[in-house]
Amino acid sequence: MSPMTKKRRDHPLFPGGTKSGRGTSQRQLRIGEELRHALSKILREGGCRDPMLENISITVTEVRISPDLRNATAFVMPLAGANAADTLAALKRCAPFLKGLLAREVPLRNTPNLDFALDTSFEQAERIAALLIRPDVARDLHPDILQMEDKGDGDEY
Repeated sequence: MSPMTKKRRDHPLFPGGTKSGRGTSQRQLRIGEELRHALSKILREGGCRDPMLENISITVTEVRISPDLRNATAFVMPLAGANAADTLAALKRCAPFLKGLLAREVPLRNTPNLDFALDTSFEQAERIAALLIRPDVARDLHPDILQMEDKGDGDEY
């Protein structure tokens, strides 16, 4: 293909191009946040009639939407992580019904298909916090504080 016949969508600076290399668009973030709020409201009010979801508090931490706005992945975590696998299975069973409820809540041309995944960010945060508490890591993070403590130990009045 000659440079004169190159299509605009292949241009690296064109926002919709395949080679744009850009992250999530502002529109995707905004729609994902709207879907997160609506989904949280539906689950809080008990909109889904599945017996597994009846007395469970579910946190919707994030909704990521595809660039074409056709598919969305909702990251969820039941309270204290109890029965996470069963809750996730129940949400996947209810996905078409929840899509219909979302269509009434969020005015979009096409309501995205829902997929659910467990949010592992809480586990990652705990793991990082545990690493930062370790003495060898704390020594590397704050060497000046440890040097001041070492100097202060020998000075007594």
